[in-house]
Amino acid sequence: MIFSELYGVYYNAVAKILKAATQRPVTRQQMQDIVKEQAFSESLLAIEPALLTGRWPLLRPNGTAILQHAPDMPLTMLEKRWLKAILLDARVRLFDCGMEGLEEVVPLFLPEDVTIFDQYADGDPYEDEAYIRHFRIILNALKERHPLAIDVKNRKGTCTHMNVMPEYLEYSEKDDKFRLITSGCHYGRVVNLARIQFVKPGKLEGKMAEWAKKLAPCPKEGREKKKSLVFELYDGRNALERALLHFAHFEKEAEKVDEKHYRVRVNYNKEDETEMVIRVLSFGPFLRVVEPEGFVELVRGRLASQYILDGQPDSRQE
Repeated sequence: MIFSELYGVYYNAVAKILKAATQRPVTRQQMQDIVKEQAFSESLLAIEPALLTGRWPLLRPNGTAILQHAPDMPLTMLEKRWLKAILLDARVRLFDCGMEGLEEVVPLFLPEDVTIFDQYADGDPYEDEAYIRHFRIILNALKERHPLAIDVKNRKGTCTHMNVMPEYLEYSEKDDKFRLITSGCHYGRVVNLARIQFVKPGKLEGKMAEWAKKLAPCPKEGREKKKSLVFELYDGRNALERALLHFAHFEKEAEKVDEKHYRVRVNYNKEDETEMVIRVLSFGPFLRVVEPEGFVELVRGRLASQYILDGQPDSRQE
């Protein structure tokens, strides 16, 4: 997989272990420390046993690397072509990403080669210079933690002036739109970027200064902990590896119960709940939701709806 969030950290963690092992024997504790630093907490379940048992024949029994030189992982041509293709996406260009070193690389695919189904056609104008300028001003305000003065056109076509404290940007794949979530304004918290007529940095004083204090540290941490799900997993038919891949971009913790059973906690945002239910059901009898009870009821409701639609019992368990 190219740039897999799951397997990418595996490579980086193993590379650091091997780099240390080319200099001196690596202990089990050092290996665990490197994995915790470079990868996910549950990565220990895969990396450590694979190296210690020789399933990945990269270390000698005494903890030294079989390699003579420290590993290096330069980008392959395929990876460069993938990067070039991603950087051509108009949404990615909003972040002012450079293409240094990729000028002569042929992209793996072009934006016009991608067709997205079940998406509204009135997405944001990502190529518009004013939109790009507004986006980057907002992005800088989020990084620097300072307020914004915004003029927004409402649905009636009139402009409203807002002094807000930006919290975070969110992207809707179905709507193909960016939205800014804010604090400190009675007009509302959500601002569609495409409706912004003018934006500039505001003054960090009075009410805005109070909101800035409330938001520290970065508000993203608080949002990611809104909801949590705990499930028990039976590692049949490679279920553990599939689960780690399915939930790769969610914050999670995994605990090994015995040789075949694992207990996993996944943190997710409220808006991802329906998707989470669908992902959980895709594992059938290999996954059982433990808590919270509200999520268990969502799974039961989904199964009941499926039963009615299919006219027969669903073999997947809750």
